[in-house]
Amino acid sequence: MKVILLNGSPRANGCTHAALDEIAASLNAEGVSSEILQAGNKPVRDCIACGGCVGKGKCVFDDDIANELIEKIKTADGLIVGTPVYYAHPTGRVLSVLDRAFYAGKAFFMHKPAAAIVCARRGGTAASFDVLNKYFTITQMPVVSSTYWNMIYGNTPQEIKRDEEGLQTLRNLAKNMAWLIKCVQAGKDSGIAPPQTEKSARTNFIR
Repeated sequence: MKVILLNGSPRANGCTHAALDEIAASLNAEGVSSEILQAGNKPVRDCIACGGCVGKGKCVFDDDIANELIEKIKTADGLIVGTPVYYAHPTGRVLSVLDRAFYAGKAFFMHKPAAAIVCARRGGTAASFDVLNKYFTITQMPVVSSTYWNMIYGNTPQEIKRDEEGLQTLRNLAKNMAWLIKCVQAGKDSGIAPPQTEKSARTNFIR
């Protein structure tokens, strides 16, 4: 069993990475492997609504990590997305990656447990947390909870390691993620298939 940990920060070894490291260690203790996928600090394309991905399962732009995320989630059992807080929202790069990956590769994300974590010096965590969770809830991904909202505070990786309640929250999140993906696998082994959802009804508010 494996969980993909997406680091939406441009800093490979910053606060978000320190938080994801804590999660990775707890997942490992529960017998679940993980891989941190780094968004990096190179340019990331935004979705241009070209429709070129329809039916292909990948974005037409193949020069950043959006398609890499799609490929990795195909064989993964769960997803955790981490981001620092910029102006009370997730980083622009992580939103661009998620917009394209979820639109082009939606079928590969469906029904896999997911969670978001946010790192901040001080404010904006609740709004950022809410934004990331919307990707999961529109894609039928069970949202994994913890014992508090998945937020951790600090301006450096060293400060992150001093937020004892934040670290505890992340460890509990990892344990719940491990438990849930094991439950999902047990269901599959017992012949329980994902639900068949309705898709035909669409209501437009402007008539």
